[in-house]
Amino acid sequence: MNNRVKLKGRLANYFNAPLRLGFFLILVNILIYITSVMAGVILTCFVVVYFAIVLSMQFNNRSMLMNELVSFATEYGQIQRKLLRDFDLPYAILDDSGRIIWTNAAFEHVVHRERGYRKSISTIFPTLTRETLPSDEEDVKLQVDFESSNYVVHMKKIPLEEMAKNSDIIDATGYSGYLIALYLFDDTAVRLAIQEVDDQSVVVGFIYMDNYEEALDSVEDVRRSLLIALIDRKVNRYISGCDGICSKIEKDKYLIILRKKSLRLLQEEWFEVLSDVKTVNIGNEMAITLSIGIGLDGLSYAQNYEFARNAIDLALGRGGDQAVVKTPENITYYGGKSQQVEKSTRVKARVKAQALKEIISGKDSVYIMGHRLGDVDCFGAAIGIYRIAQTMNREAHIVVNEITTSMQPIIALFRDGDEYPGDMFYTSQQAVEHVSDNAALVVVDVNKPSITECPELLRLCKSIVVLDHHRQGTEVIENATLSYVEAYASSACEMVSEILQYIGEEIKIRPEEADAMYAGIVVDTNNFVSKTGVRTFEAAAFLRRNGADVTRVRKLFREDAEEYKAKADTVSQAEIYRGAYAISICTNQEIKSPTVIGAQAANELLNIKGVKASFILTEYQNQIFISARSIDEVNVQVIMEHLGGGGHMNIAGCQMDDVSIAEAIGALKRTIDTMIDEGEL
Repeated sequence: MNNRVKLKGRLANYFNAPLRLGFFLILVNILIYITSVMAGVILTCFVVVYFAIVLSMQFNNRSMLMNELVSFATEYGQIQRKLLRDFDLPYAILDDSGRIIWTNAAFEHVVHRERGYRKSISTIFPTLTRETLPSDEEDVKLQVDFESSNYVVHMKKIPLEEMAKNSDIIDATGYSGYLIALYLFDDTAVRLAIQEVDDQSVVVGFIYMDNYEEALDSVEDVRRSLLIALIDRKVNRYISGCDGICSKIEKDKYLIILRKKSLRLLQEEWFEVLSDVKTVNIGNEMAITLSIGIGLDGLSYAQNYEFARNAIDLALGRGGDQAVVKTPENITYYGGKSQQVEKSTRVKARVKAQALKEIISGKDSVYIMGHRLGDVDCFGAAIGIYRIAQTMNREAHIVVNEITTSMQPIIALFRDGDEYPGDMFYTSQQAVEHVSDNAALVVVDVNKPSITECPELLRLCKSIVVLDHHRQGTEVIENATLSYVEAYASSACEMVSEILQYIGEEIKIRPEEADAMYAGIVVDTNNFVSKTGVRTFEAAAFLRRNGADVTRVRKLFREDAEEYKAKADTVSQAEIYRGAYAISICTNQEIKSPTVIGAQAANELLNIKGVKASFILTEYQNQIFISARSIDEVNVQVIMEHLGGGGHMNIAGCQMDDVSIAEAIGALKRTIDTMIDEGEL
């Protein structure tokens, strides 16, 4: 076998050097023969002896030399193996499928496995699946948790192609196998340090009393200071109890400073102060409710402060009685289970009306749009703004694309009338083509830009006005010149009716316009049953004085036989989920506006005893529309927000893309289950 083993490289050159020098001596010997025969003979004898010694060493010592080299290599390999075996860094060798081939002592100590463990690495670290193994030359770094420690796993691919090609015993043709070297770096201390720094980071927040003036008006004068003192004590105790600072900056506002670790405790308790403060009762007819806005994880303290300002505005815009936590990545909501208290004063409506008047007066034209698949409330509010623009001698256009069956009778009043121009209604394409730089855009009955009739108009118009009664969500129209969002209002038509009263004495509303706005209030309040306040009836009275006729409006809402049957079928097929949530499907494909029928059926299901909320799913235009309704026990807005929608506490909805009816029902049920388990419902 030794005869088949050959040296190569520098070692072979060094071993063969004496033999090569012998041939050089032969050449020298020949040259010496030319000058002196005697000297040549002497040198020849020397050369013969030299070759005898060299060849003897080549043949006799070759076996011994090879054995010594093999012995040295073996001992050197054993030393390396010993060093790797006793290496303090946990180390393992895997095959290309993730099966463990070899481990060192440190790795065995960490994972509590004996030497010779040959199962897949995923049996120890479940997150290290075959998909996470390195598939190219780049190293892979992952974080894994094992028992109470945290580790950073480095995996390096070791190709065997070169070793196989140079092997004398393996045919490496087409071979592409590889091994994986895996190292474990204990990252526990670093993570603990980072977590401690994160826990100590500053959190800024605001606490506002939602109904300060109204609550004080409901208690005797001598008890007012006591009521405020009790609220102050509860708020201060709550914040100081979690090692925070609370400072009263106005009569109904507090600034709070917390550590992030303390905020997590408040979040785990779902901001218990929201419900605790309502227990304060010293004879006040109305309980105090709070709104909380928290900002954290900003790049600076100033940015956290700005996040807190945005969060508190969002909490108030959503109706109050809730906490909003804002970070650079997302916004989280807590609470929001109480109906917002209706404001008795109209000061805000008057101020907004004057601001709207100034904006329109400085523009050449006004474009008005609502949400996609507009309803009666959306259209009625648009008609009210149209009348304001016409009174101020401004060109006005209402952007409407698809007209639902419920809106056809009302729109016919304006399309068929000679008093209104032919370009009163624009499609989205027409609006984009004709809009000018000096045009104002008024968005009614929606504050979510993605579901407006023409989102592109929001980019083309510099002056934007938003009038809406839905609670604000994460997605809002941010570049609005004027934003009037009141969640306590029953409808957008109610808000526009109040604005009309403060625009000016010269404004005259026509009967058909009053009918449209009155119809919007009727629809959104479900015939003055849902979310109706004093100001709702005052707005309705104003419209009645301006020519709205109850009989005409009632005739507008009459249904044909097919629609009535579809609604009845939807109600009859309802499933009562978990004993309190009615879920049904509107499947009639023959009706033109199934989403409207679905919304009406959702209202009907609330008349069933024990039903806390109703959900109707309708497949329309390759989307799944969900209409959600409740009376007072369930906040359907929060449920719909989990599915990407929004709305009010009692009236909400969402649109789902790329899902089937069955998948949408499954998502809805999972959302209800999760919210019940977490205490949100």
